Amino acid sequence: MHCLTMNKPKPYKTPDEYRIKVPRFKEEEGFYATAKSSVIMSRILAKNTKAEVMLRKALWHYGYRYRIHSKKIMGNPDIIFSKNKMVVFVDGDFWHGYDWENKKQKIGTNKTYWIPKIERNMQRDIEVTQTLISQGWKVIRFWEHEIKKSLEGCVAEVIVELTNII
Repeated sequence: MHCLTMNKPKPYKTPDEYRIKVPRFKEEEGFYATAKSSVIMSRILAKNTKAEVMLRKALWHYGYRYRIHSKKIMGNPDIIFSKNKMVVFVDGDFWHGYDWENKKQKIGTNKTYWIPKIERNMQRDIEVTQTLISQGWKVIRFWEHEIKKSLEGCVAEVIVELTNII
């Protein structure tokens, strides 16, 4: 299982000259989307994904109470345990770059948009994680496929971390 747990403070902010620039998605610049792909893209959720809801329901079932999607906390975490100062992110495999070196070779269209887009998401994930850690938060990140494959293992990881904090 590849559950990322970080607890060592490391203040980190990518300087602007190193921040990955993502081009705007404009047809006149060579980017295009078919009507079919546009419909598919419009159905993609940024929050309340299947994996995220599965994890939340399982934690609730075990008696753990939490907040969701707080904009007050950097990165808008999926699950927040405020009392324990712990956050959980459920990262989508494509959007956050799981197995990125292999996956980026398979992108068929609009590579000049998608590659920097996903790489910037990955860079932002690191920034958010390290900033939260430096602010005293415990951060856990799961890939969506990990939750779908081993929900109980992911729940156990969260519970272990929560009990280690108390």
